[in-house]
Amino acid sequence: MIGVVNKKGVFFTLLAFVIIAIFVLSFSFISKIEERQSVEKRVESLNDFVLGLEEDIPRQLYTSGFRMIFLLENKIFEKGTYVPDLDASLQEAFFNGTIYGEEASLMSGATFSGIENSLRIKAAKVNANLSLENPVLAVYQESSWNIRVNLTADFFVEDVSGLASWNRTGTFSVLIPVSNFDDPLYIVNTDGLVTHKIVQTPYTTFVVGEDVSNLLGHLNGHYSIESASGPSFLDRLQGLTSGSGNGIESLVHLQELSGQGIIVEDKSVVDYIYFSSSNPSACNVVPAGMPSWFKLDSGHLFNYQVNCQEGG
Repeated sequence: MIGVVNKKGVFFTLLAFVIIAIFVLSFSFISKIEERQSVEKRVESLNDFVLGLEEDIPRQLYTSGFRMIFLLENKIFEKGTYVPDLDASLQEAFFNGTIYGEEASLMSGATFSGIENSLRIKAAKVNANLSLENPVLAVYQESSWNIRVNLTADFFVEDVSGLASWNRTGTFSVLIPVSNFDDPLYIVNTDGLVTHKIVQTPYTTFVVGEDVSNLLGHLNGHYSIESASGPSFLDRLQGLTSGSGNGIESLVHLQELSGQGIIVEDKSVVDYIYFSSSNPSACNVVPAGMPSWFKLDSGHLFNYQVNCQEGG
């Protein structure tokens, strides 16, 4: 009987060890599963955060780009001169928050460091560290009606506990319409007395038969058209009047100039010609109906669907 009891005791003891071992292994296995799930959720959460930042940065970049152009135009108004080095001025505004060495309060929060700081604050709220390094800013004329602003930087985000990190070079890009910026050619050449917003013309046809109503509407509305022979908006900021593949042009309303006491010239009213030393032969146009001072050079007659008036 004693042997039987001892055997039972050994059996139950072994069974207890087995149950405990299973429990320990199960607990460890479950803990690892829960830990893995926790890590996966954290990585997923941070990944969503990073995706959100990649949408947020372009929005902030748009604000920065718009303010930089606005401030440079303000300087053109103040000084009556074009931007001498456009790229250097844009870099200065974006990275230093200054224009021509003077602090620009409007750039507060819109500089590179301001953008990075706002992103760091957002990252801290989700227990992450963030940095943007080796930034490169590029601003160029994308089309006649849009400016492209690109920011390339090394983008680094890391969970504070070291669970996950993102490290890559990203390019963030936005388009800024030139519409409703003032045309720098008018600002400088009229001492700010006559200003025109850049607005794309609503007209696709200027003359219908003998009817020049659309051309008059285009002239009086101060509208612009695409022009391969005209300067782009960024060119205009610098006072350039040579052709650009992404150029624009408008027609100068001479009565507006004379109404401000500005002496008018007898030449083509195409803006980049009128506001330059260039003076190609120009003529009054037909069909009739345009003002007597309205003249175009031969290179623009076709664009506006008119011809030279005989003896004009």
